[in-house]
This record gives sequence, structure tokens and C-alpha cells, in this order.
Amino acid sequence: MVRWLSAKLGPTVASRHVARNLLRLLTSCYVGPTRQQFTVSSGESPPLNAGNIYQKRPVLGDIVSGPVLSCLLHIAHLYGEPVLTYQYLPYISYLVAPGSNSSPSRLNSRKEAGLLAAVTLTQKIIVYLSDTTLMDILPRISHEVLLPVLSFLTSLVTGFPSGAQARTVLCVKTISLIALICLRIGQEMVQQHLSEPVATFFLVFSQLHELRQQDLQLDPEGCGEGQLPEATFSDGQRRPVDPTLLEELQKVFTLEMAYTIYVPFSCLLGDIIRKIIPNHELVGELAGLYLESISLSSRNPASLEPTMPSAGPEWDPQGGGCLQDDGHSGTFGSVLVGNRIQIPSDSQSENPGPLGPISGVGGGGLGSRSEDNALKRELPRSAHGLSGNWLAYWQYEIGVSQQDAHFHFHQIRLQSFPGHSGAVKCVAPLSSEDFFLSGSKDRTVRLWPLYNYGDGTNETVPRLIYAQHRKSVFYVGQLEAPQYVVSCDGAVHIWDPFTGKILRTVEPSDSRVPLTAVAVMPAPHTSITMASSDSTLRFVDCRKPGLQHEFRLGGGLNPGLVRSLAVSPSGRSVVAGFSSGFMVLLDTRTGLVLRGWPAHEGDILQIKAVEGSILVSSSSDHSLTVWKELEQKPTHHYKSASDPIHTFDLYGSEVVTGTVANKIGVCSLLEPPSQATTKLSSENFRGTLTSLALLPTKRHLLLGSDNGVIRLLA
Repeated sequence: MVRWLSAKLGPTVASRHVARNLLRLLTSCYVGPTRQQFTVSSGESPPLNAGNIYQKRPVLGDIVSGPVLSCLLHIAHLYGEPVLTYQYLPYISYLVAPGSNSSPSRLNSRKEAGLLAAVTLTQKIIVYLSDTTLMDILPRISHEVLLPVLSFLTSLVTGFPSGAQARTVLCVKTISLIALICLRIGQEMVQQHLSEPVATFFLVFSQLHELRQQDLQLDPEGCGEGQLPEATFSDGQRRPVDPTLLEELQKVFTLEMAYTIYVPFSCLLGDIIRKIIPNHELVGELAGLYLESISLSSRNPASLEPTMPSAGPEWDPQGGGCLQDDGHSGTFGSVLVGNRIQIPSDSQSENPGPLGPISGVGGGGLGSRSEDNALKRELPRSAHGLSGNWLAYWQYEIGVSQQDAHFHFHQIRLQSFPGHSGAVKCVAPLSSEDFFLSGSKDRTVRLWPLYNYGDGTNETVPRLIYAQHRKSVFYVGQLEAPQYVVSCDGAVHIWDPFTGKILRTVEPSDSRVPLTAVAVMPAPHTSITMASSDSTLRFVDCRKPGLQHEFRLGGGLNPGLVRSLAVSPSGRSVVAGFSSGFMVLLDTRTGLVLRGWPAHEGDILQIKAVEGSILVSSSSDHSLTVWKELEQKPTHHYKSASDPIHTFDLYGSEVVTGTVANKIGVCSLLEPPSQATTKLSSENFRGTLTSLALLPTKRHLLLGSDNGVIRLLA
């Protein structure tokens, strides 16, 4: 469902409402000590010893987050690499950023889970980035992701709510992430871009070694109440140390961890390790001590099995590839027992992935797929990939606050819909905003898809053409409850938008009295209201033949022809606008005329009804007026200086207007009269504006012209 919605909603809505919530949900997958436990199948060795440094060692949270990550990557597959770099990466930076107002020792369970989620998602992102993009954003990854994570991980004053277990999981994931980047970029680029993160990570072993082995004393002098004591280290720096955290840190940065880190990084970095890691000799000595402990335990056969690391493939630090064990020899990735190399019989798994088999991974099969250990994967190219104007608009839109209730028109051309041979008289988006309808002088109604394609210059073909009308089509709309299309050329046609099959035709009772205005009732109603040239209002239910109701609107007056109809969102009232400027409000339940008043001095061009018993009307007298249904005076009154507002649509509490001079305006229903106007450029819109419709969720405008072309702008 989430994947289907992501494609249906389009890039901006999917990013604003689907991806954002998935990113928030990802953090929740790692909250609590239970979600931070390694998943190890029975009979397997502990996760820290399992396989090589890059192979995934999942925790329960990784299994829980699997569907969330899958949906996030699906959105990236749909809309391209910019989703990874412009939306996911900034959110990761937000997750790992230290709090500005909080103490460095303050780390709650949500922040702890956010660090784990951030590192997990970053590793997924790195795999799908192209080489060029990875090198472009590598400084950002180093300074905005790796260094902040390491500041928490190696901090001597910041405790983790879940203790050593959470810090160990974060340590293993961070090692895996750094190793992945090293393999992707090579030794020279590591020295240039990742020296600081790698050195920072290794430095913590020296700090703990000095505190533990050299028995450095914490300096209590100068420590006021609530302040932490400081210790002076061999590099001459004085750093605060929380004595209560030393045990937690020693449980994480053990001899085993030193061995787990030092051996693969020495293979990955080669001689460069001497340049970028000042304390590499100390960490190497700690790794040697771990090997000695393994050698001692190997003398006891009963203790051999649980301490042996599982076999894994060997990294080729020069080629960045993975060398499979041949069953006769092995180096890094094989099991070292003292001075002996132990090759397990099951070291060759069936169908190994590009980085070899995965050892010590169990639970849910999250890490059991070969692609989970991929070094690099191509992001599939989609027809909906963002580029050009679509990319520029999407980048702007994901940065707009969700609390921003204003419509901003930037005149960005997103798509064109050519096909009509006559002027476009009306456009109407379907409620789902993935398709829209258009009616034209060429006597056709066309159904168009609204999915994004190309870079803004793409021309879209209609999905369906309805050609049963005999005259120019001046109205098209959708009956939302039964999902039928209603179109009118003087007679009403009701038809199925999926097949194009006509379901019913409603002809005027007298050919000399044609229908002049049509409106559909909101769901759950299934009725259509029609006004004829004799000022009669008729209601038809699409489910049964004949008329439901028939009401006379004119009374003893001669208000002229009904030019426009609008039904209230509740369906309880309908308002009719006449060619004389007169407006009539009718109760649909009783048929009583609630009010009739001279609203304008010219033809009523269009009427819209809004929640809260508000009516908006435009007229050929250049005015746009906002009314309360039963109040005598208008709430607001706007006057167009040069041209009448012949078409408009609503966005929340704002009105988006259009004139024949190709000017788009935005004015408020609530604030004092003020209007921002934009002149459409000839590059983005050619011809004369004839119709306008707004997509409220996507914040796009559909503009129809007299040359038969419809444009999608934002």
C-alpha cells in the first residue's frame, strides 16, 4: 500500500507526507534495549566475532525496520538519487546533530535510537550512490554524519540510556559504515576525506588505555558542584571524564573490539594507517593481546567453539573486492587460532553474494540476502525520475514548512497536455489528483494522467477520449460517490471514466430551453443539479431514471440566464448566479429560496461554495466578492484593475484567480483586501487563459488555453 501510494501521490506529496513519516518511524524501530539485541541463531558465535567488518550484524531493530527501509528505498527508486541526497541525508544530519541547549551528557532513548537509525540509513544510502555523487557529498557525510556520531560514541561524558549494549551496537554499525565508505573511495581518498573520523574513532582506545593501564587520576580541582572532573592525557589535552561511565566504555572498547577493528582497517588502509591513525601501534598491541587470549583458550577444546569467530570472505584492500576462501588458505576473514588458520567446512555458502557469504547473521533473514552486503548497487532508472524543472520544484517544496497555509505560485512549468483542437472550456482534477478531465470546443472530453514525467518539457497524451458530445463541452466534473464523470454540452452525459462507456444521457425537455449550468452534489450524494435557460433548477439521481426535484428560481423577476451553479460542501444548499448579476440561494432539502440578492452589476462568471457557509463569486464587472450565505453585505470585495476574473479556484482560505490577460492572482478570504498578481510568461504559457483548476494537495495549477493546450505549473 505504501509503495502504491508513493507512486500515486507524486514526488512532492510522497516526500512531504510519506517519506517524512517513514523517516520518523525508522527511529522508533530502534527504541528500547530489546530492539538493540544482536540476533544470533543457536550454535553460532557471538555477533562481534562473526564474519568480517563489513558484513551486517543485525539487531532486532534491523528486522523491525526492514519494511520501513524498503519503502524509503522504493521512493528513491521512483524519483531518483536526489531523494537520497536532498531529503534523507539532511534528515540523518538532523538525527545525529548534538542538541544546542542540552548538556553533552544528556542522551535520551529517542536520541539513542535516532543514532542507530541514522547510521543504518546512511549505509543503505552509500550503497546506492553513484561514484560521482558520493565524492561530491563525502565532506558532508564526514562532517555532518560521521563526526557527530563519533562524538557520542567515543564521549567520556555521555552515557547511553541502554548502557554498553546500545553503545556496542552503534560501534559495530559505525565501523561497518566507515569500512563501506573506505571500500568505495579507495585509500587515497580515505586519507584526504576520512582521516579525522578514522583517527577520532581509534583515539578512544588510547584514552581508555591511559585511564586504565597508567592509572591516570582525575583532577577534582576547580570542579564546582555538578561539574565533571578532568584528566590530562598524553597528548597534553585536558578532557572531562565521567567516572561512572568508565565501566560502560570498557565493556564496549575491549580487546576483542580492538582486534575486530584493527585487522580489517590495516588491510583496507595499508601503509596509510600509519599516517592517519597516530595510535595504530597501541591498537595493534591490543589486538595482539586478544590473539594471545584466543591462543590460550584454544588449548581447552571445550572453550574453543564459542570463542572462534566464524569464517567470512577476504577483503581485497586494493581492488575493493571480496576474495573467497579456496578451502586451502585464508588470511583476513578466516579464523585465526594462535598461529593456526582454521577453515570451517561451511565457509562456502550457496550462491554467495558480491561480498561473499554472511556469517553469524540470523533472525528474520534480514542479513541473509546477498544484496544486503552489496558494496555498490545501481539505483534503477524510473520514468518518474526527477530532473529539470521537476527537480527544482521538488527541492523547493520539501523545504516548505507543512504549517505554511499559503499558496505560492512560482511559474515553474512542469508538464504540457496538448491534444484538443479547440479552446479548453473547463478542467477538473479528480479527487485523487492523479488524473484530470478537460472539456473543449472540439466536443471531446479527455482524461489525462498527472504523473510526473521528464524535466518539465514533456508532453503527455490522454489516457481516454470521450467523443459522444455533439456541441462544445462547457462543463465537466466527477460524481465522487459512484466515481462517474458528468459532462455537459447543453445535454448532460454520465459516463464511466475507466471504460469511456456512456451510462446515461439527460436531455432538456425542450430543445429551445437548453441547459446552461451544471453542478454535482458532494459525496455521499449521487445527484446532479442542472439549470436551464428558463431559470428552472432540476435534480437528477444518476442511479434511477426521471427527475428528483424541479424548482423555479426566477420567481416574478427576470434575472436572465443561469451562468453558474455551486453546491455547498455539505450539499444542503445550492447557489445560482445569473447573467444580470443576481444570485439566488436555495435549500436543497426543502426547495425554499433562502435568499436572492443583486450581487454584481454584470454577468456572474463563476461561483464557488466554501466550508463555513461562505460563497465566492466573480463577475464581468471586474469584481470578486466573498459572501456569507445569509448576510446582506459582502465580507470582502476585490476589484481587478484591467480585466474581469473569469476563472478562479480555492486553496484553503485563499482564492487563486485568472484573467484573460494571463494574470494569476492570489487573495485571501479572511484578511483585508490585498492581491498578489503574476503575469504568465510566454515561455511557460501560450495563448489566452480560458480555464483554471488547482490541485490542493500537490499545490499545482492546471491552466487551459484557447489553443487547446493545457499546462501544469507550480
